[in-house]
Amino acid sequence: MYKKYFSKFLKANEGKLHFAAHSHHYWPNVTREAQIQYWDDSAKYADHKWGEFFSNTFRELQTRLAEILNISSPEQITFAPNTHELTYRLLSCFPNGAKILTTDSEFYSFDRQINRLAEENIVSVTKIKNTRDNSFINDFIKEANSNKYDLIFISHVFFNSGYAIPDLTEFINEIKTKAPIVIDAYHGFMALPTDLSAIEDRIFYMAGGYKYCGSGEGSCFLISPRNTKLKPKNTGWFAQMGELTNYKENEVPFSNEGFRFAGSTMDFSALYRMNAVLQLWKEENISVEQIHNHVKTNMNEFLNRISDTDLSKNLIPMDTRGHFLAFEFPNSKECESFAQKLRKESIETDYRQNILRFGFSIYQDIDDIIRATNIINNIK
Repeated sequence: MYKKYFSKFLKANEGKLHFAAHSHHYWPNVTREAQIQYWDDSAKYADHKWGEFFSNTFRELQTRLAEILNISSPEQITFAPNTHELTYRLLSCFPNGAKILTTDSEFYSFDRQINRLAEENIVSVTKIKNTRDNSFINDFIKEANSNKYDLIFISHVFFNSGYAIPDLTEFINEIKTKAPIVIDAYHGFMALPTDLSAIEDRIFYMAGGYKYCGSGEGSCFLISPRNTKLKPKNTGWFAQMGELTNYKENEVPFSNEGFRFAGSTMDFSALYRMNAVLQLWKEENISVEQIHNHVKTNMNEFLNRISDTDLSKNLIPMDTRGHFLAFEFPNSKECESFAQKLRKESIETDYRQNILRFGFSIYQDIDDIIRATNIINNIK
């Protein structure tokens, strides 16, 4: 039903079963036209293209994202080529010695950066062990409410296991501290139905289109709360494009809008692609809930069909997960060996250390599930 939207990527990978949507999601066909449109608009507007981009594509994309995530202030959204840039800009808001609360399961864009800063004694970091259950959620909330921290950073869906915070709104409401809370939603955006209306002014929500949106690299965004007073030291000329506040000649002014956390010149073709994908789903009346239900059905069918295999015994159990299944092997060598066997059978997956990940998307159908599980059932 959905494969027609991805026919160009599917044709280019004919014969392959792509179960790595959590790593590199295929792009819908409309992204090719969007890429060309960016070139044509750059040629047409030349010196005046920034005004054109910010007045049209930029605002359209803000509005579409706001509709999907149900926030009331699209102007609080800003864009960047990657989440590391946004992460570092947020970190630059805090003085040396800032205390950060996070988990032991964050993606490298954040984890590597804070580990390096901690090496230089620029920040101190506390990591809560992610046991992928309610005890972890309770431990994290309790520590956050100790009021010892300047910044709280946690994923919505964790990249290494797929474990998802069961109810994001309830989770945030249980945290009473005034410290800024950052949600890394890269594995949740366009996968899990998400309504931020009740918490949009309590969190920084960070995500991108490389995974389940299917808009490719370079299309990342940050939603900042309307009442934030944070002033990043890492700031670029885009940050002067919004409504400026507290302007003084001897101080750098900051926007009241999401532009407060903007950087500098970037390739807008990624935003053209993301805008085209979200426009497509809107025109075709395809919601995140429909995408999620399709994927859940396929994931359950997949698990049922491999239930008698050794692979099934390695499944990491959890009550709530994102759009990939994680299988934990005794060691990284066995994990790599199994992944290589799958690749020889034209099944594309990926792994992190000893955890093998199968990612699911709407460009898979029941025939793909049957074919993949038949192969898995015969792997020795």
